[in-house]
Amino acid sequence: MSRSSDRGATEPLAALVAVFAVSTGLALYAGVLDGALVSATGDRNVAAPTADSVEQRLSTAGVVAPDRVADALAVIPTGYEGNVTVRAGQRWSVGPSPPVDTARARRTVSVRVAPAAVRRGTLRVSVW
Repeated sequence: MSRSSDRGATEPLAALVAVFAVSTGLALYAGVLDGALVSATGDRNVAAPTADSVEQRLSTAGVVAPDRVADALAVIPTGYEGNVTVRAGQRWSVGPSPPVDTARARRTVSVRVAPAAVRRGTLRVSVW
């Protein structure tokens, strides 16, 4: 038969100190993690990677097809609005007019303006 003095026991003060240490560590970790996530997403320029995705979506063999411009808004990230404009003598655009303080990205691209006719043009993507 075992006595109560043979059982393992922890001092109440030591247990309280351990709980306090673990709680403080978790709180500090959560605070640092929250700060890191806010700074990583808060200053992010969404227009540049979106312009890369739009260019890939609109082009075949490196040449942008203006008839695909209407499909370009599918590449705009969720929660954002956008405008995509292609210019090469003519202008093709989709999306609402962008506000003045909008993140923008511009790319020089080859644009098929007619069958077997390719001109240098500009792809501009605005995201807000």
